[in-house]
Amino acid sequence: MCWNPIINMKFTGVVCIAFVIVLLSALAPTKAVFEEKVACIPTELMTCIPALQTGSQPSAECCGKLKEQESCLCGYIQNPLFSQYVTSENAHKVLATCGIPYPTC
Repeated sequence: MCWNPIINMKFTGVVCIAFVIVLLSALAPTKAVFEEKVACIPTELMTCIPALQTGSQPSAECCGKLKEQESCLCGYIQNPLFSQYVTSENAHKVLATCGIPYPTC
């Protein structure tokens, strides 16, 4: 069998290119979004109590905490200890003022 250096170089070049493509695609960032798991800590929403009780303007801190815990709202609605605060008419006003849609659970 005769060894042809030109064919061997072409084959080696193709293998190197394929290796680089596989390596780069493995290192490329994916479009998958990793959601941070939010700790649902109801006591962090204490700043919202005045607005929830009276229907007054919520503080910026209240809105910030509500936005952080937006994914927790359904859990609060389903919990008898907290549902009265989240389902009230004032809660709807506070969420709307903070730009948070009322959850559909």
